Amino acid sequence: MHDKRTLTTGEIANYCGVNFRTVIRWIQRGQLRAYQLPGRGDNRVEINNFVTFLRENNIPIPREFLHLARRVLVVEDDILVAQAIERVLRKHNFDVYVAQDGFSAGSLLREHLPCVMTLDLRMPGLGGFDVIEYVRLAPDLNLTKILVVSAMENIELDRARLLGADDILPKPFEPEELAARVVRMAGVSLRA
Repeated sequence: MHDKRTLTTGEIANYCGVNFRTVIRWIQRGQLRAYQLPGRGDNRVEINNFVTFLRENNIPIPREFLHLARRVLVVEDDILVAQAIERVLRKHNFDVYVAQDGFSAGSLLREHLPCVMTLDLRMPGLGGFDVIEYVRLAPDLNLTKILVVSAMENIELDRARLLGADDILPKPFEPEELAARVVRMAGVSLRA
């Protein structure tokens, strides 16, 4: 399923528990963005448009598409920094969950399957490096993009990248730079 980029009206009907004709009506009314194949005229819906449709209509997102939802896990032990990150991301219509340590992060990762995780490396107990390894070794979590947000030295930031971090944002950071990176990593449009 991970390589597939589009869905048929029948597949969408199965996911939503409706008749395929209902899906066609959603497309005709402009509620669900789709395109038609040349010749036969069959509809195809890009997966990101399907997930957007589900969110806009408060329909539960099937588990295999949760990594595409606008969910971000903020892992940060400094509550003021965590709140600042949360404010910026909520302003851009992300669903934000906050963990103040690596252990809580593991639990929230499995519960919410975020598309992106912002991660401070220096935390009490289970640290950021351990969290990166945990995510990259877990088959159901390894699609989560990891943005390290840290004031650590370059050698430690390089280690984070080697372990599987997707991007690094040094502290202190500009809020809009954080938002732009998360938006890019999530593969969604920027919404203000």
